[in-house]
Amino acid sequence: MERIIKEKISADHLLYVSLKYTKTCDVIINLLLRWKYMIELAMEKLVEQAKKQKKWKPVPDAPRAKLVQLKKIYADDAMLCEVFTLYELFRDIETLEKVRESEFRKGVNLKVTYRNEIININLDKLKEYSTLLEKFISSLK
Repeated sequence: MERIIKEKISADHLLYVSLKYTKTCDVIINLLLRWKYMIELAMEKLVEQAKKQKKWKPVPDAPRAKLVQLKKIYADDAMLCEVFTLYELFRDIETLEKVRESEFRKGVNLKVTYRNEIININLDKLKEYSTLLEKFISSLK
């Protein structure tokens, strides 16, 4: 849990300090990757919980296999499902087609094509993600 909180603190610094002063898409991508790693650590914690409750069936160590099983186990938790969906976006962010807009300006925006849909990742969207992940970490504690 301590590592998850450290990752969250680092991600918050990227969001509220680095992005505020640099306003580049590289910082946005680094922030999304930091959140991805934080969610992976949290997923390990969820796997441990599921093992204690004897809901976990052995699967390969691949993150995708774990994600599929966690989605089945926690299908009734809407917030967790939303975080898992967000994780899938973050996981693929490096390979997706990206367009950088208004870098070094107030309206910095990263347009990402994900599943034939264009997602605008801007400061408002990042704050939404941050709020969701904050609730996620709180519920994990």
